Amino acid sequence: MAKMLYENRMPGGTHWSLEMKQGTTLKLIDQEGGANVGMLFYNPQNPLERYNAPDTLKCQHTFKLTQGHCLYSDMGRIFCSIVDDTVGWHDTVGGNLSKAKLREKWQERTYQEARNDWTLSGTDSFLVELAKYGLGKKDLAANLNLFSKLVVAEDGALQFVEGNSQAGDAISLRFEMDTLVVFHTCPHPMNPAPAYPKKPVIYQLWQADPVTADDECMNACAENQRGFQNNERYLAGCHTGACCS
Repeated sequence: MAKMLYENRMPGGTHWSLEMKQGTTLKLIDQEGGANVGMLFYNPQNPLERYNAPDTLKCQHTFKLTQGHCLYSDMGRIFCSIVDDTVGWHDTVGGNLSKAKLREKWQERTYQEARNDWTLSGTDSFLVELAKYGLGKKDLAANLNLFSKLVVAEDGALQFVEGNSQAGDAISLRFEMDTLVVFHTCPHPMNPAPAYPKKPVIYQLWQADPVTADDECMNACAENQRGFQNNERYLAGCHTGACCS
C-alpha cells in the first residue's frame, strides 16, 4: 500500500523546489479551485537535461496532458508519469507569467510595499528556485501549467478556460528517475481575472507503487514504451546509449 511521506501547503503566488526520487509520487491538490502550478523538471545529476514540451506532446499525439501521459526530457527519457488526475486537462503551451505581463495585467506589488501580499511573476519565481542549484535564465524552458486549460478558437487564437479545476481536484506524478522539480503557484499568464489570483495548492509526497507490466502510462503508446526502455538503460548505468545500441 502506498505511504504518504510528507504534506505541506503552498499559498498562491509562491514558489518551491525539491528533488523527487525515482519511485516516489508528487500529488498536487487544488485547495480552492482555479489554481495554476507552473512547473519545470531537470536531471539533478546533469541539469542540461530538462523537460521538453514539444517531445512530450508529439510523442503522445496530444495537445493536453492528463492521466496516462508521460513527461519527457530532451534526452528521450521520462521524468514522470501522470498516474492519477481528476482535472482532465493540463496546459503545456501557454507559457509563464513574465514581470512585464504581470505589470500589464495586474498591479506589481513588491515585498517592501506589501509584505506577504506582494505579487510575483512566474519567471522570477522560477529564477529564485533555479539559483539555489547554480542555474539561471539560460536554463529556463517551456513549462507546464497544471490545473489550467487552453483551447483553440475558430480563428486559431488560444483561449483560457475559466473554472477548469475545481476545489479538491488533484493530479499525481510518479517519478521514473530522480528529478529536480521547480514549481510555483503564480497565475497563468492568460488568466483574465481582474485581480491577481492567489490560489493555494497542497502538495504531498508518496511512496509509489511499483511499475507493473500492464502499467497504463507505459503502455499508452509505443513511444512511451521506448521512453521507459531509455530510463531502464540510464538507470542501469548506460548513460551515453553507445553500449546499448
